[in-house]
Amino acid sequence: MTEKNKINVLIDGRNFTVIGNGSENYVYKIASYVDEKIRETKDKNDKLSGSMAATLAALNIADELYRTSIELKSLKDQAKRPMEEYDALVEKLKEANVKIEELNTSCNSYKDELLDTKRENERLNKIINKHDQALELKEKELQENQNMIKKLQDKIFDNQIELIEIKKELEEALRLYDKEKNIFKREEV
Repeated sequence: MTEKNKINVLIDGRNFTVIGNGSENYVYKIASYVDEKIRETKDKNDKLSGSMAATLAALNIADELYRTSIELKSLKDQAKRPMEEYDALVEKLKEANVKIEELNTSCNSYKDELLDTKRENERLNKIINKHDQALELKEKELQENQNMIKKLQDKIFDNQIELIEIKKELEEALRLYDKEKNIFKREEV
């Protein structure tokens, strides 16, 4: 069994012996509080007797206790809900952590995929640049060939014109020759 303490306290000018399990310091604080409440009650109305002042102080203390117990019950009820939800919240937190881990893994996978895609893109860009350079060279060659073809076509055209003129001259020469030949034949006959 717990040993009970006997403590002498002074309340409203009277000496009381309090027997209890509380420490001396605790009992002195309680006695001091009660003494203060009785003095406050007497100060408000100096016509009150000691027992009336003690009764009113007890009523005020009981009112404080009642209000405090209601507030405590309300606070306990408010604290109870989060405590009841704690296990569910812990489970949700675990699920969220698993989901975060999955998303991190997925994100890392996408980062690796992105790096691979960038490398492939760089490789393809190099190939495209080589092809662009080759295409540029081929286009220059094509342009040079087209210029050469045009020059050759112009030369062919000029040659055709010259050929036509030579044909005309040849035809004219043949006609003149035929004419002279016919003239000589007639003279012989």
